Amino acid sequence: MQDRDFTEIVNQIVKEDPRYDRKAYVFIRHGLDHTVKELKKKDASRLSKSHHISGPELLDGVRQYALEQFGPLAKTVLNAWGITRCGDFGEIVFTLIDYRVFSKTDSDRREDFSEIYTFDEAFVKPFLPRNPATSARPPIEPN
Repeated sequence: MQDRDFTEIVNQIVKEDPRYDRKAYVFIRHGLDHTVKELKKKDASRLSKSHHISGPELLDGVRQYALEQFGPLAKTVLNAWGITRCGDFGEIVFTLIDYRVFSKTDSDRREDFSEIYTFDEAFVKPFLPRNPATSARPPIEPN
């Protein structure tokens, strides 16, 4: 799909349903591309005939992509776009399916994007100290 067509479709979607920022749709599109690329690296034959991936695979891929793109700000950025839970990714995906940007199989459902992870687990926990007791610095003594 041409970028111009995609932009026009996203503008129409956001006009009709303002729950998510237009950047959320662009992020999902790039997140899907990232996920397909990573899955091909792991098993080239699995995706050789089609680019179809499951909801949980896409959720994991967009999690990794968000961490790579935004680091410790991933949750903040996604929340600013209206994405606060895994189900929001599914809503965006199925909206893009409804507008024929993405395709689906007969077995794909919104429920495939049920809460696979919490945003704190996915986007905050990776940046927390592993052992807070050993990473704390001793207080500085006044002179």
